[in-house]
Amino acid sequence: MPADVPDRTTASRVTDRPGDASPFALGLLLRRAHWRAAAVLEEALRPLGIELRHFAVLIVLVDRGPTVQRDLAAATGSDKAGIMRVVDDLERRGLAVRKTVPGDRRVRAVEITPRGVELFDAVHVAAVPSAERLIAELGPGEPEQLTDLLTRFVYPAGGEA
Repeated sequence: MPADVPDRTTASRVTDRPGDASPFALGLLLRRAHWRAAAVLEEALRPLGIELRHFAVLIVLVDRGPTVQRDLAAATGSDKAGIMRVVDDLERRGLAVRKTVPGDRRVRAVEITPRGVELFDAVHVAAVPSAERLIAELGPGEPEQLTDLLTRFVYPAGGEA
């Protein structure tokens, strides 16, 4: 067998089980962690009549102010059609509005409304018990440590993110 072809009999089989040493294990574990966190947070949002995809847009609007739809799509990992549906939903509920961008009548910026800000704040209050349940298995200082590690992973010092 040539030296540059891996020996298939000893290659790791990828799983997301604890202890997996495959090169894909971290990515799979992060994906499963995302699914779990998203499910817990969706549960907290449901009584307020909002979904995680809507809340993701509200987060961007609170953080950045009025934002054009293409930038909202990039910031939330959505596509053009998906972001249009979310913004349509938010507008119908009075949580956001589209406004013409000065200097370009074709472009619209999305802006959070006062009602949207109220809901944004209410979501944070409602999510506290869910967030506490999400980290219940972690020991003292571990939630902060996990947050620090994930922050450095997502935002490396070299600015690759």
